[in-house]
This record gives sequence, C-alpha cells and structure tokens, in this order.
Amino acid sequence: MNFPLVVADVTWHKSSYSNAGGNCVEVGRGAPGVVPFRDSKVEGGPVVAVGTATWSAFVAGLRAQAPASA
Repeated sequence: MNFPLVVADVTWHKSSYSNAGGNCVEVGRGAPGVVPFRDSKVEGGPVVAVGTATWSAFVAGLRAQAPASA
C-alpha cells in the first residue's frame, strides 16, 4: 500500500546497538498506525512504513532469535 507520509512529523531514533560507524536502521515515531524506518546512512532517503502489528511481530521475532545474555 502506498500512502503519503509526512516525514517532517516523524521523530527518528537509532538503535542503541548501532555500531560506532552509525550503520543502522532508524525507526520513526509520530506516524499514527504505522512504523516508518530508514537507513541511518541515507538521511532524507527512502522511508519504508509498515503497520504497527507487523512491526511488533518483526521485533518479537528478532528478540526470539537473539542469543541469551551472558
């Protein structure tokens, strides 16, 4: 689905797991009903947005695959 997203209204956050080079995915907040994300190296570049339920399932899947903390 394509729809206009006003990126100016989005606050971007980079993962605390990002390496020192900053190569990471940025996730946006402030877009009702969707979670926008983009490549942190390409500020102002393309933005992908998925529904909040899809994003939650994606994050849950990542957490389930993460190695146990030592």
